Amino acid sequence: MRSSDNVRVPFLEAGVYEGMKQILIVDGYNIIGAWPELSKLKDISLEDARDKLIDLLANYQSFSGRRIIVVFDAYQVPGVGGKYWQSALEVQYTKEKETADSMIERLVTELSTRRTQVYVATSDFIEQSVTFGQGALRLPARELLHSVRQSNKEMQNRMEEQASSKIRNTFDSKLSRDQRNLFERWRRGDGPR
Repeated sequence: MRSSDNVRVPFLEAGVYEGMKQILIVDGYNIIGAWPELSKLKDISLEDARDKLIDLLANYQSFSGRRIIVVFDAYQVPGVGGKYWQSALEVQYTKEKETADSMIERLVTELSTRRTQVYVATSDFIEQSVTFGQGALRLPARELLHSVRQSNKEMQNRMEEQASSKIRNTFDSKLSRDQRNLFERWRRGDGPR
């Protein structure tokens, strides 16, 4: 679903003009620490918490139609760094001796244009202030969590509506009466007439 299908995505409604491209940059480990479910999971397995966040954001991206970039800090991990695609989501790991904050600030500078509105999701107030000064809009972790949950509920409601609907999207429903009659004759072995 896209926002044009009357899907309400609260943080994207105010101040965004029709036709503006929207990009959400997510401070991965910061969000993991700020969301209760992921924070508990990271105590057991940081990798599982990271994968869960990526999965949640990939679903959210497909529902909202917005481009999402998740940035993970690899500051103290030698040799790591790069851009990857996981579940159709852009995931970037910082280079050695680079913080997630500095990568996010660089991305905001690179991606901000007159036709692009960049949002930064983090609960780090200093990072929110710095990126806001560069033209990005800030999105607190709690508000992103609310938006993700809301979109999940909307997706679930739509799937339930489709499942309970008596209207089925079948091949047969797309054919005209004459075409159905022709296929029925062929099925019975009468051949085309």
